[in-house]
Amino acid sequence: MSENDPFARLPEAATFTLTSGTISAGAPWPVAQMSAAAVPGGKDISPHLAWRGAPEGTKSYAVTVYDPDAPTGSGFWHWAVVNIPATVTELAEGAGSEDGGLLPPGAVQIPNDARASRFFGAAPPPGHGVHRYFVVVHALDVEHLDFPADGTPAYLGFVMFGHVLGRAVLIVTAETPAG
Repeated sequence: MSENDPFARLPEAATFTLTSGTISAGAPWPVAQMSAAAVPGGKDISPHLAWRGAPEGTKSYAVTVYDPDAPTGSGFWHWAVVNIPATVTELAEGAGSEDGGLLPPGAVQIPNDARASRFFGAAPPPGHGVHRYFVVVHALDVEHLDFPADGTPAYLGFVMFGHVLGRAVLIVTAETPAG
């Protein structure tokens, strides 16, 4: 990966495959996955995700979307979902809606950095340059994480620490030209 790699100081984990009918590695987010509040045509629609080849012993998954390039000093978490059953290997486009109606039973969205329990689309500040968005499926060795409903994605990372067997990663980009 490159500078400001969110996994640089975490324990090594096996890799597995993450694909999408919505996004492509290295490509910009489609406009529908951009922020409705900040980008013309943005709709805050979470991408379709499908994964395969998770490590043996996987008992659940978590999904996160993180922008390490946000000008906050700590990046920006756009989406986090925990307690996805190990039998699930795909999330439909739009699963990150406010009601989470397309999420599998038991899966829970936690508040992103905008404090909304849903997918919050990309919205880099105008003229700030290209931002990278790490879309990650984490394979975990536990069936369920006891996690507070108002917990943060950063705290989720701490709770997952030591339970991650593998990570499947797609990195997409976004840039908002200076006005």
